[in-house]
Order: sequence, then structure tokens, then C-alpha cells
Amino acid sequence: MNTSKSGVVTRMSTQGAEWHAETDTVRRAMRLTAELNKLSFDDAIKVRALFSELTGQEVDESFSLIPPFYTAGGTRIRVGRKVFINQCCTIYDMGGVDIADLVMIGPNVNIITAGHALEPSRRRAYIEAKPIVIQRNVWIATAATILGGVTVGENSVVGAGSVVTRDVPPNTFVAGVPATVIRSLDQDGAD
Repeated sequence: MNTSKSGVVTRMSTQGAEWHAETDTVRRAMRLTAELNKLSFDDAIKVRALFSELTGQEVDESFSLIPPFYTAGGTRIRVGRKVFINQCCTIYDMGGVDIADLVMIGPNVNIITAGHALEPSRRRAYIEAKPIVIQRNVWIATAATILGGVTVGENSVVGAGSVVTRDVPPNTFVAGVPATVIRSLDQDGAD
């Protein structure tokens, strides 16, 4: 598991072979998430199997996800042990998403690595993606959004409805739009 972002920005033209290959990845993800989203919380073994197929890596038996779940790729998502993802979460992983051990992700959370150019003339020309790293023992509360290029530090909490546009220091509580540090958190060893 990568616990620090590489700083690499991926820029993909929406015209050409690379983009067409990416759209095949999106089609695969849409098919697999449609299957996954037919399952219930009681189908944990099947959910883990489909999520493993989606990401291309076997997830730990301690991994838990409550459908529905949405992604535009899946193959660039990495998850650790004892990760919990609540219902209606979206992970757009073109830039890569690393989720470390003991992470809890609340319902309706968006983890979005990709975006478009701000300039109108270039907006449809390419997609730019930046990695997201969520370190150990993080809690991302309901309806938060994490944007590309961000690392959420170990033991941190992202408040409900927050939009995270910059790195979150370890052991902090952040909230707001854009998210800012509200206070430091005491360290008390999680397992």
C-alpha cells in the first residue's frame, strides 16, 4: 500500500487510443458495480469477491462495503485491512486511490481523483487526475468529498459535508468547504 502520494499528475486526452482504452475500463466497472449493487449487506462474501474482481486484488476478509457503490474504473483502488465503506459511496480512481488499514468511510462520500480544465476551450480536451492517499485509521464522515492530489493523514477525521482540497495533517479534525483544521486529536492507539 502506498502511503504517500507520488505527486504524479496524469493528463489524458479525450481524443485517441488511450481514452478509448479508458472507456473500456469504465464499461467494465459499470458492469461489475451493477452486479455488486444488486447485493445486500448480508451478502458480504459476494460483495468482497466482486470488489476484489473490480480492483484486481483480493481484499482482506475484514473488508466491508454496503452497496450501492460507484466507480469509474476500480483497477486503481487499493484497500487495507478492516476498511469499512458505507452505502452510496463513489470512488473515481483514475489518479489512484490508496486506502490504508482501519479506515471508515461514511455514506455518500465522494473520492474523486479526476477533473476537467477550468478554461472553457480546453474543458473537453483532456482529463487530469491526481492520486489520493487515505492513511491509517481515518474516518471520513457522511457526504464528504475528497479531491485529487490530497493525502488524509493518519488518525484524522473529515467532518460531514466537507470538501477536502488540501492535505489533512495527521491527528486532526477538519471540516468545512473548503475543509480546514478545526482542532488536533489525541492519539490513543487504534486496532
